[in-house]
Amino acid sequence: MDEPIVRDFLPIPATVAPVTDPEHKEVAHSITQSPTDSHALAQVEQEEKGAAQEGHDAEVLDLGWNQHPDKVAKPLIGGLENEELWLLIRRFNKQMYHVKEYPYPLPGKLDLNIADEEEFSPDKLRANLERLYVTVGLSVISIVKHVARLRSWRETRRTSVFCGVYLLAWLLDLLVLTLVAATLVLIVYPPARALLFPPAPLALVDPISGGVQKPRAGLLGSTDTATGAPENHKGEAAEAEAAHLVTSLASMAIASASGSHPQSEAPHDGAVHDIVPDPTEIVAGATEAKAKSEVKPTKPAHVKAKVPMETAVWTMFRPILHGVGDVTDTYERFANALSPTPPFPPHLYRLRLAALLMPFLLVSMYITSYMFVKTVTFGFGFAFFGDPIIRVGVRWLNRTVPHWEKLLELRNTVLKGVPTNAQLAITLLRIGEVNKAPLPPPPVSEYPPPDESVELSDDNLRATGSEPPLNATDEELEVALQPDPTVAHHTGDEQIDHAKGKSGGKGSKIVNLVKKGIRGTIHTALGADQLKAKAGSETAKRRLGVLPRHREMTGPIDFACRYEGKKGHVYIATKATIPCVAFSLDGKISSLGSSARAESDLNPIWSIAVGDIKEIRKVGGFGWKARLVVGWALDREIADGLEIVTRRGEVVSVTAMVLRDELFNRLVAMGGQKWEAW
Repeated sequence: MDEPIVRDFLPIPATVAPVTDPEHKEVAHSITQSPTDSHALAQVEQEEKGAAQEGHDAEVLDLGWNQHPDKVAKPLIGGLENEELWLLIRRFNKQMYHVKEYPYPLPGKLDLNIADEEEFSPDKLRANLERLYVTVGLSVISIVKHVARLRSWRETRRTSVFCGVYLLAWLLDLLVLTLVAATLVLIVYPPARALLFPPAPLALVDPISGGVQKPRAGLLGSTDTATGAPENHKGEAAEAEAAHLVTSLASMAIASASGSHPQSEAPHDGAVHDIVPDPTEIVAGATEAKAKSEVKPTKPAHVKAKVPMETAVWTMFRPILHGVGDVTDTYERFANALSPTPPFPPHLYRLRLAALLMPFLLVSMYITSYMFVKTVTFGFGFAFFGDPIIRVGVRWLNRTVPHWEKLLELRNTVLKGVPTNAQLAITLLRIGEVNKAPLPPPPVSEYPPPDESVELSDDNLRATGSEPPLNATDEELEVALQPDPTVAHHTGDEQIDHAKGKSGGKGSKIVNLVKKGIRGTIHTALGADQLKAKAGSETAKRRLGVLPRHREMTGPIDFACRYEGKKGHVYIATKATIPCVAFSLDGKISSLGSSARAESDLNPIWSIAVGDIKEIRKVGGFGWKARLVVGWALDREIADGLEIVTRRGEVVSVTAMVLRDELFNRLVAMGGQKWEAW
């Protein structure tokens, strides 16, 4: 990547080709052609190197794909801890389902942006909501708790300084100037962030009093989560919080749909109450059960509203999904602009943001409070009442400058070249591919985290000046950090306890009985798939092997899977001039491991040049509804598949692949394609 020039510091698009020549295509056939900043940065020689950036003689270096995390070289990428790297890749795996090649110029210089017409699925909506919580939600909680700390006056000296500066700025009519200047300092000088807002574990700070509280989890097992839940690997507790938050919201919605209300429940003697299972445990049919149990059954006129209402809701969720993704992407870009991760430039984006604020700093010296209020209220009034003028202006722009809105997006102007976490992850993956040292997959937690509080250090708990952190005594901190398993169940409200409680009893036994019945039905159906597959059923072939008996660890070159129901391996051949991905039934591939081989060594059934791939999509052996039922009834891992589409329109699908995410990551990172997320 070239040295930054003046144009890079300016908030203008890297190219205006999407407007001047919207049909122009730019297709790269290898990563070395550097079609984006991500491809270019992956090839830049870094001063600080990790194991994946060091030179080696092997065709493909195995950095520990099947080894314990403690045995993997540290660091894999220079300037980035392995736990941080695995956190990015793990969340990348959850976020990316389907990518297509984007052959047009990119105004923002980075690929893997969300497509305007991205696909919708309930699983994707859930993933986006979880990502919103992990990225934006926890940051909002952090802001709320910092405000509580300041307002509480517990940290007297720090609050006094804030209060004194605010009063002085207010008296001199310099509030805007002070706020802009403080923002500039926080952007340009990162150490000022910890000085003005000293860190403290989120779960340890009371959001009301600003003092010390017992973490919701009963112990402080992590410092960057709302509950303090313990974790084996960095970021797992936050991801678990996000998953349980979405699940809890869904359970509450189901309980609301089924008409649960503590005041309407009569005292029970166990005769019927223990037999009927909790509707939140039997998700399917909860609403229908409510309709049938009502004294006044639903009228036919009301039933006619069911289909159009369901259609309207599902249609509405698509723009909601896109909006959630855009909000999270923008937040991640701002975070990565303020705290860049190698190999992205350490100062370029912060200086650009600071340069944008400098005019506001200068103008604020001459703007009175009266002028500020007048300007804001005029803008509000024009936005509210000026719709006819705005519409005419937009229509004129659409005729004169098609796609003008693309050039004004933050990602193409102010945040040009700043990555989202997904774009950062794919850049790191490309570093491994450029150096022929694919990054090992994130470790899998096979055991629960220990019920122990973490050791606090200056990195996660400190104060400004000579005051103790949170102005808390050693005794207060000791009480808060002492593990207490009962805290996680405290709600402080009897009605909440009543509504939250589960029915249990014989109801749970009935659920288990139903579960056993479904389990038997699934086994019968999967057994029948063997016969159907032999008879030629393509659908049955796709389901063979989707419930693996053991987790077969392969990689980084070969990946156990099935093609048209037959067991084999997908392997990536890089010994030839053009890297290829192929499928072979040859059993020798397992014993060869990650040694170098040519494409013709194993008599492939099909072979595709990596540079010819146009589209990659993760596919499941079951539909999402069947997947929920199978996962619930069998409590087993489901091995899904991958669909690859070439530029010539050829489509190949491999199924029953345990390491599907790892193959997906290698394929999207190897070539020169500019991807778009669907």
